Amino acid sequence: MNVDRVDEHGVAALLDGLAALLADTVAGGASVGFLAPLGHAEAAHWWRGRAVAVAAGQLAVWVAREGERVTGTVSLALPDKPNSRHRAELAKLMVSREARGRGLGRRLLATAEEAAAAAGITLLHLDTETGSPAEHLYRSAGWTRAGTIPDYAADPGGELRPTTLYFKQVGDRAGAHAATG
Repeated sequence: MNVDRVDEHGVAALLDGLAALLADTVAGGASVGFLAPLGHAEAAHWWRGRAVAVAAGQLAVWVAREGERVTGTVSLALPDKPNSRHRAELAKLMVSREARGRGLGRRLLATAEEAAAAAGITLLHLDTETGSPAEHLYRSAGWTRAGTIPDYAADPGGELRPTTLYFKQVGDRAGAHAATG
């Protein structure tokens, strides 16, 4: 399985696979910002917008593939303000239902964390549906729970659910934190 960072042309080239992954993720019940059912055309339209963000330097995207089939992805939403250049948001960590349970989510997460640290980003943050399987992944990977917001977003079925906020210090700050913590 390959995990590669893609530019805007890579997003465009993999558009059908990325759209299928997003639709599969939503159909599997993951709360990633969409309601079910999510059609291929709507998912492709959303990914086209991500290609624009990648081209603008606002988003970094990694894609996991088995052969030509897209099996997972993760993104970092990059800062656009001078006072936040040290942080990024981990976004849209998705693994296809048939590829789950084989460590791909952990590999995608580690890839994004390592790339952030290499780019000088020292703080990552994310939100995830409270009680979701993703919470276990983030906690086991050393992310710190910052709090919960009730009724934050609708799950794919339309029910309002709480979200839990997490953060992780990476790179030089992680080493400093471990030395003093």
